[in-house]
Amino acid sequence: MSEKRQTSSGGLRRRSVLAGAAAGAGALAAGATVLGGQADAAATFVKGADVSWLPQLEANGYVWKDKNGVQRDLLSILKDYGITAVSLRTWVNPSSHPTNGHCSIEETAQMAQRAKAAGLQVLIGFHFGDTWNSAGVQNPPAAWAGMTYAQMLKAMNDYVYHSLNVIKYYGVTPGWVKIGNEQNSGICQPTGSLSKPAQMTGLLNAAYDMSKLVFPSTPVLVHLAQPQNLAGVQNFLNAYRSNGGRWDITGLSSYGQGGNVPGILANMQTIQTTYGKPVMQVEYGGPVGKPTQVRDSLKAFVTGIKAFGGLGTFFWEPEGYPSLTAYNSSAWDEASRRPTAALDGFL
Repeated sequence: MSEKRQTSSGGLRRRSVLAGAAAGAGALAAGATVLGGQADAAATFVKGADVSWLPQLEANGYVWKDKNGVQRDLLSILKDYGITAVSLRTWVNPSSHPTNGHCSIEETAQMAQRAKAAGLQVLIGFHFGDTWNSAGVQNPPAAWAGMTYAQMLKAMNDYVYHSLNVIKYYGVTPGWVKIGNEQNSGICQPTGSLSKPAQMTGLLNAAYDMSKLVFPSTPVLVHLAQPQNLAGVQNFLNAYRSNGGRWDITGLSSYGQGGNVPGILANMQTIQTTYGKPVMQVEYGGPVGKPTQVRDSLKAFVTGIKAFGGLGTFFWEPEGYPSLTAYNSSAWDEASRRPTAALDGFL
């Protein structure tokens, strides 16, 4: 979930943003739509936001105003910016910590139901842990830590199958399911480490297969961080593909800003072309104190990803007021409770 990290006193690993001045026929897009090329991809381009912190922010009394100063439901305000989808993470046995916990499958399903009622598509993102997993940190759930590979494989099947049936029970068909979070080094380490590619692939294929069993038409993503480091992304995808890994879309995190964006876009296009899977930028953000820079960089990503037939861009936790979250790359001004200019990059 982060390109570079710091750790707050509460344990949350935060992003420190990078400084800096086609999908062919058959690509899967929003939901289960099959695209015929770049024009179709541009027409269905997804603009999204991860809002997994929203319930806990609301529980702690936070509110959001629109650009005119009118207090409204956050999801309604996001739609003003052309946002059509939300991303929701889920953890296996989370704590009750307001920012490093919650996001159980029951809570995630309730939030997904709320998003559907607001007319938004939903991306469900599995971390396969009890709290944050991201680039460099891939810890299994505590209940899985002592398992053999065979036991973990069964646990993975059971967990994903059960979790997605909870989502279905709440009346939601996800637009996408993401199996892992910034899994450049593998998942559920050490059992599913990149250094054990057959086991890593086995676990991920189990998650893929259970996703398709519950929601046959929903595209499934793997998720890699730091596309500015092309070799790091390719190391994972080469190992995964060589061991028979299955996926429909390559999800990528990038918080690149300014002069870094063109090179990252070029790498994203290379990843799409090399592996024959459309890419989606599933995380983006930038310094809350530099909203015009973040706006312009967001617009550059949206324009560039559309141009090579990528599927969409999600802003990560734009609502995340730092006084609770210690996250400083959101898109709302804490003093005024109004959105900054950052989200204008979607317009």
